[in-house]
Amino acid sequence: MSGQEVVFGFGAHSEIDEVPELLRTARQADRDGLDIFSLSDHPYIGERLDAYSSVGFVLGATERLAGFVNVTNLPLRPAPVLARTVTSLSALSGGRVVLGMGAGGLWDRIADMGVSRLSPGEAVEAFEEAIILVKMLTGGGPPVTYRGRHYQVNQVDPAPVAAPAIWTGSVGRKSLAATGRVADGWIPGHAADWRSARYRESRPVIDEAAAAAGREPREVRTIFNFPGQITDRPLAATRDAEGRWLGGSPGQWAEELAGAVLGHGAAGFMLFSPQGGAPDPASLTRWAREVVPAAREMIAKETD
Repeated sequence: MSGQEVVFGFGAHSEIDEVPELLRTARQADRDGLDIFSLSDHPYIGERLDAYSSVGFVLGATERLAGFVNVTNLPLRPAPVLARTVTSLSALSGGRVVLGMGAGGLWDRIADMGVSRLSPGEAVEAFEEAIILVKMLTGGGPPVTYRGRHYQVNQVDPAPVAAPAIWTGSVGRKSLAATGRVADGWIPGHAADWRSARYRESRPVIDEAAAAAGREPREVRTIFNFPGQITDRPLAATRDAEGRWLGGSPGQWAEELAGAVLGHGAAGFMLFSPQGGAPDPASLTRWAREVVPAAREMIAKETD
């Protein structure tokens, strides 16, 4: 998945007993013209689907919808193998994949899987090395030798497939700076939108690191996980007392999203339920058929 158009997607179902709903909503979203779906990555939870197996299966059942893992649990998916996974998915789907990357959270559960625990600083180092190595192992070229602190590979052939866009879930300053240096996009986290303190405090760290690395800061796009309710009638207040988005009518949603793109440089939105899970079928349908087309039209009018 490439290009600079604003993307609209949704967080998908990830429980094993939700497989029929996952496939139904993905196929419907594909027909309705949405751009992308995401699945979380928690391999230590037995009731959850494996994220990458599921993304591949859904891509095979759809035609234009892209998929990504929001975000990859990197300590449990070593970078050289991850590079093979995403390039294979890209080749099989015609490029319909984004690589979501995280340094690793819930370290107690990660360690339960037999992986050595890293300090926060070490985890960020490994995270940045992983992004660099994935890019080196894509796009063809001569065999790659890499000697980092956390990854060492020797004469490994890169896949003859371009690297997918890499979006991160960075939170801390060191991780944010790594995103600015080497990633293509940033996902601030659930409900941390363009008006949130997290965004206002974090985005400048990304921009400064990108500029220091000789990059144009706007090359690092911001994609928001965006929970909320889609209502039949307009709400008197679309945000609560703390400024958190509650939702509103399709028209109110479209105005909010267009304003985020035009006024704050937002590059994408992933719909989640108000509780932070997958949206219900009715909400996803209204998102795809009412909110997104209206938002796209407003953005197009201002940018043509």
